[in-house]
Amino acid sequence: MAYVEIHRLYSEGFSKSKIARKLGISRNRVIDYLRMDPDEFEEFVNSLRVRGKKLDPYQAHIIAWLQEHPDLTAAQIHDWLEEKLEVTDVSENTVRNYVNELRDKYYIPKVKVQRTYSAVPELPMGLQAQVDFGQTVVEDNQKGKHRLYFIAFILSHSRYKYVEWLDRPFRTTDVIHMHENAFQYFGGMPQEMVYDQDALLAVNENAGDLIMTAEFTKYHQARQFRIYLCKKSDPESKGKVEQVVKFVKNNFSSHRTFHNIDDWNASCLAWLKRTGNYKVHHNIKKRPAEVHALEKPH
Repeated sequence: MAYVEIHRLYSEGFSKSKIARKLGISRNRVIDYLRMDPDEFEEFVNSLRVRGKKLDPYQAHIIAWLQEHPDLTAAQIHDWLEEKLEVTDVSENTVRNYVNELRDKYYIPKVKVQRTYSAVPELPMGLQAQVDFGQTVVEDNQKGKHRLYFIAFILSHSRYKYVEWLDRPFRTTDVIHMHENAFQYFGGMPQEMVYDQDALLAVNENAGDLIMTAEFTKYHQARQFRIYLCKKSDPESKGKVEQVVKFVKNNFSSHRTFHNIDDWNASCLAWLKRTGNYKVHHNIKKRPAEVHALEKPH
């Protein structure tokens, strides 16, 4: 039980922050539990049993998800409640608190996913999009494994995202086609596109002059957007899209069952509308979909 562990670790000299990290819970919960003596904690637990919760009807589903996937985040559970059970009237904060209570009650420690954030200057509307590639291994309904590949686009001002998947490695023709799909999804084309020095785009570098693949060079000449190529894992140049790649892996694809690539892409588009472009962004404190409505004319 978290209450006992918190008091034991605190008596051994662990700080509140270290206890929270060690047990995979919030620091605020550590503080609350340390303030309670055993009688107060028992009274608190009994009040939880008596008091009905909005998510109680879905408790069995949530517990099953947590037991099967202990690393699930509350944000992903919130998304699954909407997608799988059509629960649309609860906030993410309500889900987070409820999940914390269930983790404590059934002792399902959280495997914490580390996320890093980069301070990147805000850019004008319509100026820039960032592009990156990712891949992950997922399970199908027959317990087989599939390696899937995706390309992610993000408009740097609004944080509005587009993601498309393949069940095989990308070819340059795929990248060109998916650029067109992204521009259609965005409702326009930004002035500048930011990439890393990916083999699909740059095949050689000679004294700072990047030689593009013939197919992509022809496409770029037709579209006439500016290109900025940066090194991999460059947070100052493309930190926004690197966070999108992590977000897609940790929130959308993690523990999702693969059936076929068409269904997978359809589910991803639904996720973008429901979560990827709808959740309030941690930096701009706004929903990307709402900011994109203002950016689109640019």
